[in-house]
Amino acid sequence: MGWGYRKSIKVGPFRIDLSPRGVGHSFGNRRFHVSRTPDGRKYVTVNLPGGFHVGKAIGRSSRRHHHYHY
Repeated sequence: MGWGYRKSIKVGPFRIDLSPRGVGHSFGNRRFHVSRTPDGRKYVTVNLPGGFHVGKAIGRSSRRHHHYHY
């Protein structure tokens, strides 16, 4: 189990998240929001009745995986 720290600042529909990895931000309401992580990944999340949620990464990831064959 690891430890972490996150500080959120909420201003209306905007939220700024501060963590050791950097600054992320999100926009939306309880049912729908769009967020960007500190490493640049973007997500869209829809919260459904009953506690269910659906999330999807959008756009191109800033991380690129390189596969090396020897």
